[in-house]
Amino acid sequence: MATKEFPVDLMHATWFKSSKSGPNCDNCVEVAYVPGAVGVRDSKDKTGPALVFAPGDWHAFVAGARSGGLVRG
Repeated sequence: MATKEFPVDLMHATWFKSSKSGPNCDNCVEVAYVPGAVGVRDSKDKTGPALVFAPGDWHAFVAGARSGGLVRG
């Protein structure tokens, strides 16, 4: 798979945790949907690095996590 770099502004993104994380969970990942991308970061390091996925790649990752297996495209 080829990688493609593109600018994504996550500075003003609205980040959220899964509703299954619970109100006091500080050991989670947070997700932000922005135009053309999905950001993922560590909830303990809000100013640290974030992974950025293309929407289709993010949906494939979530589908694989839900099924507990590998999703092949």
